[in-house]
Amino acid sequence: MDRVHPEKTPTTESPRSIRIEIVVVLLFTFGLSGLSSILSLVESALEQGALSDQTVAINVPQSTLGPIDFLRQLIGVVRLCAWGALGLYLLWRSGIGPRAIGFARPRLRPHVLHSVGLAAIIGIPGLLFYLVAVALDLNVTVLPSTLNDVWWRPITLTLSAVANSVAEEVLVVAWLISRLRALGWTDNRSLLASAVLRGSYHLYQGFGAGVGNLVMGLIFGRYFQRTGRLWPLVIAHALIDIVAFVGFAALRDHVSWLPG
Repeated sequence: MDRVHPEKTPTTESPRSIRIEIVVVLLFTFGLSGLSSILSLVESALEQGALSDQTVAINVPQSTLGPIDFLRQLIGVVRLCAWGALGLYLLWRSGIGPRAIGFARPRLRPHVLHSVGLAAIIGIPGLLFYLVAVALDLNVTVLPSTLNDVWWRPITLTLSAVANSVAEEVLVVAWLISRLRALGWTDNRSLLASAVLRGSYHLYQGFGAGVGNLVMGLIFGRYFQRTGRLWPLVIAHALIDIVAFVGFAALRDHVSWLPG
């Protein structure tokens, strides 16, 4: 069956309603996160001492009580999944269903192969770029997890990685690029907007993280525009984050070259 590319799907919505939708969604999801991240970067830059001497943690304890912490971690996962579900709903309401963005039933062989390739292209150079950025004092030291060593830590870290990938790839790639295309934006212009957004809400980690994620956004966004497939992006992003979150927690006390 031929895939329907989202940019070719007709829409009867007014440009004004699409603009309002974009502003509202971004204000309570990644757009607001981007503004907060920029402020965090400015604050870090104004602090005394080197940027690399500062640390920022991604997955942190939410309570000193284990069961409450576990439940709050799960609430965070549900929140991110809800953001992704919102993007899917808004696309569906505008006539762009999951099949049109390549997010219907996954095809194991091509999707997994593409996912592994994308994860390697982004993950390996990304780790090297992060280490160089820290060494050059362009990045804070990132701690993917500071959760206590409890039985549920790998479970919540894995779920958090998956939820992050769903929320980011659905909203920042599929939804945003599709909605900008509906406004008449060119592929290059909508791709750049998506990549800049992705880079912006990672700036709390430093300039290096912002640039690295902007490059990731350009690669992921172009892949989506060329193939109309979202599953490989979601799986690749999840693989990268699982390795970062779970791998860091497991290796932190055993690998000397790992910052933090």
